[in-house]
Amino acid sequence: MLSCSGINKSFGALAVVRDFSLDVPAGERHAIIGPNGAGKTTLFNLINGVLRADAGTIHLDNKDVTRLPPERRARLGLSRSFQRNSCFPDMTVAENLATAVVLSWRLEWRPAPSIRRFPAVHERVEVIAASVGILDWLEMPARSLSYGTQRQLEVGLSLAGEPRVLLLDEPTAGMSPEETKRIQALIEALPRSLTIVIIEHDMDVVFGLADRVTVLDAGAVLMRGTPQEVRTSAAVQARYLGEAPA
Repeated sequence: MLSCSGINKSFGALAVVRDFSLDVPAGERHAIIGPNGAGKTTLFNLINGVLRADAGTIHLDNKDVTRLPPERRARLGLSRSFQRNSCFPDMTVAENLATAVVLSWRLEWRPAPSIRRFPAVHERVEVIAASVGILDWLEMPARSLSYGTQRQLEVGLSLAGEPRVLLLDEPTAGMSPEETKRIQALIEALPRSLTIVIIEHDMDVVFGLADRVTVLDAGAVLMRGTPQEVRTSAAVQARYLGEAPA
């Protein structure tokens, strides 16, 4: 469903992503981990088109999207959440979700005065809100939500375009343990028709969610394997987890 081959990206003399390749089959939950500065977010920027790779190719469902801008990749089924919440703070949860739905449907529409005037949009908003656990907050301004609930909204915005591949960039960053559990459960409940690639620092979340894990080190793949293989890898222990395996 998602294939990267020989991806390279440098900023001046600094090589940030080096000869990165990855094949993610449909329905897989694939985690990308590595220390700060390993190139994880830059990699996501390359996959979704915010940055252009210096070399290599990116395919989405066997379609070459290497030179397509982000909006074209989104139309083909690629969606992404960001490390920082990107909702409209003064709009309600419903208006935020409705705006994302309208953009994905290419409708001529504005969020005032009420989405109830647009039954199809309203129905889709309620479905998304229910899927990410924020149905009870539809009429609340986004800025009044807790940080964790805003992250749930962020995932909802990513789902509005009905993607086939979802990139989640640090979905539990800055969360309390209880909020982290809630987001992890939300991601686990997403249908297997959706392919997910997740960047995450919380190893409990990674090992609980991922089918496979890629470990980045200085922009290159250190290893790739199942959570158990990564957990017990001497190389990963030494370079990333910071201790020798038992």
